[in-house]
Amino acid sequence: MGSGTSTRHHSAFQNAERTFKAAALIQRWYRRYVARLEMRRRCTWSIFQSIEYAGQQDQVKLHDFFSYLMDHFIPSSHNEREFLTRMFTEDRFTQDSEMEKCSDYESIEVPDSYTGPRLSFPLLPDHATALIEAFRLKQQLHARYVLNLLYETKKHLVQLPNINRVSTCYSEEITVCGDLHGQLDDLIFIFYKNGLPSPERSYVFNGDFVDRGKDSVEILMILFAFMLVYPKEFHLNRGNHEDHMVNLRYGFTKEVMNKYKIHGKEILRTLQDVFCWLPLATLIDEKVLILHGGVSDITDLELLDKIERNKIVSTMRCKTRQKSEKQMEEKGKANRKSSAQEPIPWFLPQSRSLPSSPLRLSSYKAHKTNRSSSIPCGGCLDGRELSRQVRSSVELELERCRQQAGLLVTGQKEEPSRSASEADSEAGELQKPTQEEWRQVVDILWSDPMAQEGCRANTIRGGGCYFGPDVTQQLLQKYNLQFLIRSHECKPEGYEFCHNRKVLTIFSASNYYEVGSNRGAYVKLGPALTPHIVQYQANKVTNTLTMRQRISRVEESALRALREKLFAHSSDLLGEFKKHDADKVGLITLSDWAAAVESVLHLGLPWRMLRSQLVNSSADNMLEYKSWLKNLAKEQLSHENIQSSLLETLYRNRSNLETIFRIIDSDHSGFISLDEFRQTWKLLSSHMNIDITDDCICDLARSIDFNKDGHIDINEFLEAFRLVEKSCLEGDTSECPQATNAKDSGCNSPGAC
Repeated sequence: MGSGTSTRHHSAFQNAERTFKAAALIQRWYRRYVARLEMRRRCTWSIFQSIEYAGQQDQVKLHDFFSYLMDHFIPSSHNEREFLTRMFTEDRFTQDSEMEKCSDYESIEVPDSYTGPRLSFPLLPDHATALIEAFRLKQQLHARYVLNLLYETKKHLVQLPNINRVSTCYSEEITVCGDLHGQLDDLIFIFYKNGLPSPERSYVFNGDFVDRGKDSVEILMILFAFMLVYPKEFHLNRGNHEDHMVNLRYGFTKEVMNKYKIHGKEILRTLQDVFCWLPLATLIDEKVLILHGGVSDITDLELLDKIERNKIVSTMRCKTRQKSEKQMEEKGKANRKSSAQEPIPWFLPQSRSLPSSPLRLSSYKAHKTNRSSSIPCGGCLDGRELSRQVRSSVELELERCRQQAGLLVTGQKEEPSRSASEADSEAGELQKPTQEEWRQVVDILWSDPMAQEGCRANTIRGGGCYFGPDVTQQLLQKYNLQFLIRSHECKPEGYEFCHNRKVLTIFSASNYYEVGSNRGAYVKLGPALTPHIVQYQANKVTNTLTMRQRISRVEESALRALREKLFAHSSDLLGEFKKHDADKVGLITLSDWAAAVESVLHLGLPWRMLRSQLVNSSADNMLEYKSWLKNLAKEQLSHENIQSSLLETLYRNRSNLETIFRIIDSDHSGFISLDEFRQTWKLLSSHMNIDITDDCICDLARSIDFNKDGHIDINEFLEAFRLVEKSCLEGDTSECPQATNAKDSGCNSPGAC
């Protein structure tokens, strides 16, 4: 009997042992399974980010190229000088300060058939909520109300300081949201989940409201409306995409012109003016700093609080005020001759320069003296202007004497009132930022944190810097801050802590790269300033997918984008492969393949890990690279009826070509006039040392105008590029024939289109 009991115990023990072994095997298998999925997810993430940042580098390089042309082009005639003005400027209407006089939107009639939302000012909470519902139902706000809302928004923004101060004493909690990038579903979901803005529920939206997504206009209208309804509880920071030059490439300019074909030009001009007045940062309880990008080792919050932010028109290029004496003298002569007729760049704010925060007269004047005068050297002053400056100087000296004598200044003094004509004349003399001021803004809008110590240039994005934990700690100690909240980077979970939890990244655009690619998040701060993170997925489809299905879907999208990138550089890849094929047998090792791809694309991707998904397996570890390139082109060629080499060039250059088209199309009409085309070619030919006359340029423009309507649209522009590339390839030469044709055709006399 005892023997039977012992046998049963032994059998039970063996069963338990087998169970534990099976559980351990299942656990080990599951851990490996999850680890493989995580590896695939991280690899996919690297692909998306590398391609995104490569596009930003292209944007910076393209704008640097045009900036170089503009800086080094020496006009030889009045027409060429006018071209430099027209390319980046627009003529103002006959009345100065057009937005200040409300003439833009008051003259626009709203038809009785219009069924969308209607706005009246001052706005009420019901107006803002009505906008949300209308946009959710895909209704469009009429251009009159858009311009009216933008006008009221600008009036509010010019009164705000560069750094908003917010306190948790006046609300239960403050919600901070990151990038939205035109994704209206995410904004609606945030309001649904967290509640609409109210006196008890404050919000801070940390920039990058526009671009990439298809509903940037609607997001701006909702955000601006709530800011006007709750000016003390609703705050906006500027992001690096609130920039007219960035908008040219990433879709916002195109979206506005598609939605508002008649009044799009006025809306864009007004929007760029509004963007310049957006605050640069927000400070909660003097302890938590919120800014879009990050900081650097030279970030100075005191300087950022003093600069006139509306002068930072674009972070893509700094046009400093330092000029040589000869340039200033020439400018003074030109201004004395035709200052009244000289137009203001269309993307510059067409408003008076206001101090960035309420300052006493002494501090404001002292701040102004640190900036070079906007009056040209040698320029004569009229009687009223001279009198005003003398009065201001006398009052400034009197106040300085009072302060030295120990007398308190009881009231804030104001500048003597000026006539409207005097104010308008100063509006046209808008000072440009110094290099230091521009750099300060670029750093806080474009920078990213890194794990290493120190601060170095952000070569991945092409702007800003990488800042380490020591830089963060130095800034926190200097200004007695607890931590930073920033956005600017898409994170898989919607948020990420770094630098010993002193830097929090918040990104609110879920499914940014692809459905299922990432969550969105926002952070809530109460009086204790303890961050409470809320994550979400705005797309319902994502919630029905398993982890493996979600990763597979995102991975497929990333690999498709990567194959397009590889195809766009097929010619360069072929040349690099041939360097590794010393015997000219058409075969290279997979290791050489990985090295060659990285040397061409510079994406920093784990190519050896990706080769199983990009390259067919080979028994001898060798790759027939010409066949691989041919197979790579099949997917793209199946959708396009043009030869591989031409399609490759279009894939590589389409974004740049579209951006160039929109730069030349300064009035955002969607067409390039023959005169705009002729002047652009004059600029390019002067840089490339191509001897080409006006008559030849006009002939070229007419040949590109395929439908002969006197204008070149984007399709004609791209088609002409394709045909020129084709002619170069058929001629078996690396140089396009325009230059030689220009010389051989006998076009020696200047002509006009």
